[in-house]
Amino acid sequence: MNSYFASVEQQQRPGLRGKPTVVVPVMADSTCCIAASYEAKGYGIKTGTKVAEARRLCPDLEIVESRPELYIETHHKIVSAVNSVLPVDKVLSIDEMACRLTGRQTEYGNAVSIGRRVKEAIKAEVGEHVKCSLGLAPNRFLAKVATDMEKPDGFTVITKEDLPHKLYSLSLTDLPGIGRRMHKRLKLHGVGTVEELCGLSENKIAAVWQSVVGKRYRLLLMGEEVTEPETGRKTVSHSHVLAPRLRTDRGTRAVFVRLIDKAAFRLRRLGYLAGKMVVRIDYLGGETSWKARADVLVRNDTQTMIEAFSSIWEKRPGGRKPLRASVIFTDLVPARETSFSLLSGERKRDRVANALDKINERWGASSIYYGAMHGASESAPLRIAFTSIPDIVAEGNKVKRSLSGSGKD
Repeated sequence: MNSYFASVEQQQRPGLRGKPTVVVPVMADSTCCIAASYEAKGYGIKTGTKVAEARRLCPDLEIVESRPELYIETHHKIVSAVNSVLPVDKVLSIDEMACRLTGRQTEYGNAVSIGRRVKEAIKAEVGEHVKCSLGLAPNRFLAKVATDMEKPDGFTVITKEDLPHKLYSLSLTDLPGIGRRMHKRLKLHGVGTVEELCGLSENKIAAVWQSVVGKRYRLLLMGEEVTEPETGRKTVSHSHVLAPRLRTDRGTRAVFVRLIDKAAFRLRRLGYLAGKMVVRIDYLGGETSWKARADVLVRNDTQTMIEAFSSIWEKRPGGRKPLRASVIFTDLVPARETSFSLLSGERKRDRVANALDKINERWGASSIYYGAMHGASESAPLRIAFTSIPDIVAEGNKVKRSLSGSGKD
């Protein structure tokens, strides 16, 4: 999808069409643009541009506050539209998905016809202002490269016969997987163009990558299918910039409990247990951040996590003004790979966690919550990472009543 959040807003709000538009997380000049329409990009505004700078670049800029639920709802409409033509093989992010052609579908004429029908289906089901670029290629890697070769609303085809010379006009950083560090490493090995990269031998490219990943990358550039190794999730995390009223010890602690509650819920939804928890506070004025770790006993129930947090909370430095709170669960293991707990206390906590999950799924997130997050239950609102599509039920912030826990929590 092209300028996804911004284009969805232009589709929903006719008054924004044809105008430079940016989407922001909150209406404040100190924040950054999280999406920019193509009209805004024409002024040099892009994702990550500070709002104050964006206003300077374009005085007539339209600024819209993010509506994550709308973008998730539209995402599902897009998936449905594509599925009406060709099954979606893999959803890669909120604005990207891949389909696999088989049999006679892989014949050039049939493949191009299917691609056009996919674009028509999205236009019909979602709207003409939510545009997409489609890539058709021998493997998913090159199909993604193709989508970036013509934007917005493009349709680029790369055949085996086109390789590798069709890639030569690209910059190295146009290729997925080549970021700043890898680009620097390639230059150290005398590789400055895509043509030079494609000309590397199998051994040379493995030496550049310092692993077998280099050999796989070479095969992908040649249009070969490469089975991707399965990778497990390494962390689950949440962070939140504190509202001014919550930049107190009590408010910060409440936000931490809210973040722990959300992250623990995600652990359970994803089917993981965590071995460690890392908490961090960033302070106003650029003071050194505080970070602490705690063992969480390979668990995923919220109460255990809150107690682990309480054990390190008192170690934080005093006399500073907190700005951001972050929680990261690490050392994850799939729950299915662990044995059933024999401790009655742990089983009871699991039952409580599952009961709270069911209530919140039925009546809305935060319908019932731990008392320690009272006053902050609407903090850390729904945010969309481009590599995952949040569950609106899991991430919602509707508050109905409070459940007080133990004396501490």
